[in-house]
Amino acid sequence: MHAILEGGPVREAARLLVEEATARHLTCGTAESCTGGLVAGAITAVAGSSAVLRGGIVSYDPAVKHEVLGVAQEVIDDPSRGVVSSDCAAQMCRGARRVLGCDVAVSITGIAGPGGAEPGKPVGTVWFGVASCDGERATLRHFDGNRDEVRYQAVLCALELLREAIVESSYLAG
Repeated sequence: MHAILEGGPVREAARLLVEEATARHLTCGTAESCTGGLVAGAITAVAGSSAVLRGGIVSYDPAVKHEVLGVAQEVIDDPSRGVVSSDCAAQMCRGARRVLGCDVAVSITGIAGPGGAEPGKPVGTVWFGVASCDGERATLRHFDGNRDEVRYQAVLCALELLREAIVESSYLAG
């Protein structure tokens, strides 16, 4: 198993997410860029996750963000926004919810390093999106550390944001 998924906090966050989604009969999905599928991997490490996880999309390439998730090309091409932005994160999670047919979706797009920093977007800049029947929202976090540390923190944050969205969702699955 990948070292990022072996940590107690990640395993516990994934367990709580599966527990909450199961109790509410809600499904979830992921759209991941800099985490490369680790969020979905953490969820699938939990027994019973097949009842709640519809799937995950690794959209590392901007073309996948556009062609699969429906992120507007204008967002991707705009230097003031780009793939590491609130607009991209919101459109990614909306697209994941649509493509995967899930109740709640999380997206992650950021700069894990060691390279890739841009003006105003240093290494450790990560945008998260969460989509549910209540709409989408994007959240910015700045993480310190090397590539693995940034990715670990991003996975943990994504799991927590997804669980919070499940708990707060006004949707009642039937």
